Amino acid sequence: MDYKTLIVESGLRMAKSGLTVSTYGNISARDPNTQLVYLTPSGMPYNTITQEDIVVTDIYGNIMEGHRKPTVETPMHTAIFRAREDINAVIHTHALYSTVFAAKGESIPLIIDEAAQMLCDEIRCTPKHEIPGSDNLSEAAVKALGDKAMACLLNSHGAICVGNDMEGAFTSATVLEMTAQILYMIEASRGVPCGIPDDHILYMQDYMKNSYGQR
Repeated sequence: MDYKTLIVESGLRMAKSGLTVSTYGNISARDPNTQLVYLTPSGMPYNTITQEDIVVTDIYGNIMEGHRKPTVETPMHTAIFRAREDINAVIHTHALYSTVFAAKGESIPLIIDEAAQMLCDEIRCTPKHEIPGSDNLSEAAVKALGDKAMACLLNSHGAICVGNDMEGAFTSATVLEMTAQILYMIEASRGVPCGIPDDHILYMQDYMKNSYGQR
């Protein structure tokens, strides 16, 4: 796979999708065969980034290739890859509705089928704001993701969405934003989510893993 092209195309996709604004947010992919990590460069508009601008690091964030400064969130991306072998793509978004809950410091429960099936666990928010690029933020994100969640919120900052591959990470980001918008609208109308029983959540997750789609 051409991971540099993947990152360039994914940056354009994120910018067009409304999952971030301006140069905010960042994207990475891990090659599971080499453990090399491919990251967006710091502070560059997504429509100007080329393959030559992509930075390659090892799993600890040491630069192996590239002439650009990598995203400030490189420590968080590599920490997530070290903690979760099932994750090979990370998207850090600044999408509107998920950031509302991040700014409130509130987690998002699995209130709809899509969230239960794709996000796998409650979307926890880190307990307090941490400086971007800091070890504290990396540790908080890893803890909030835990061992199965496919997204988490960064307090007063944005969201982290992950996947086994880039398509999976974008699915996590899209489902998270939809779930956040639905929860926002429920609360705005002074309602309360009905909730999904735990055994139904487990059933749907097993179905998605083992039976869904064409086999």
